[in-house]
Amino acid sequence: MLASCDPTLQRALDSLVSGIVVGHRLIAPGDEAALLDAEASSIVSSIVAVRRASGAARVVARELLAGLGHAGCALPRTASGAPDWPRDVVGSLAHDQAVAVAAVAPRAAVAALGIDVEPAEPLPDDILDLVATVPERSGLAGDPLRGRVLFAAKEAVYKAMHPLDGVFLDFHDIVVDLVGRKAVVPSGKILDLAVCRAPRIVVLAFSRA
Repeated sequence: MLASCDPTLQRALDSLVSGIVVGHRLIAPGDEAALLDAEASSIVSSIVAVRRASGAARVVARELLAGLGHAGCALPRTASGAPDWPRDVVGSLAHDQAVAVAAVAPRAAVAALGIDVEPAEPLPDDILDLVATVPERSGLAGDPLRGRVLFAAKEAVYKAMHPLDGVFLDFHDIVVDLVGRKAVVPSGKILDLAVCRAPRIVVLAFSRA
């Protein structure tokens, strides 16, 4: 278990999906110092909060990677913004203002993987207008958190797909079925979704190899 964590959240993450390991860390002062040299130099932003969250996410990722035989592995940021994962691993990082998360899996088992984390709060209406298509909006009524889950799902799908094809995806390019836990991108690729709603919203988007 990570030193700075929420046991309730970790239990929820552990039960998300088999074959993908997910962890988290509560972002704390000093986490920016966890960046290894290659990571620190790859992150352009000098904003402490950005570097702190990036450090926290990499603390989580390194602990997970150790279980896959990559102890102490550096994860510098690539030109696309995604971490440079070991060749035999797929992974994804995310953070909000309070929590950093990471997900990893063997590339032999999982072809694409993305993660996002959000507070368990309703999504502001102006952001919802940017995120949801008209059909998707019709399925959000009566659930104040569903808009936030939709947002997290589309963020996770983008993170899963962009390392594979380099294609920029707008929110409306991604069609999400929250009931069926599926997402479709313009290429026709279908990804599975796994959702944690409490105490934090965390969504995994993935496809099996």
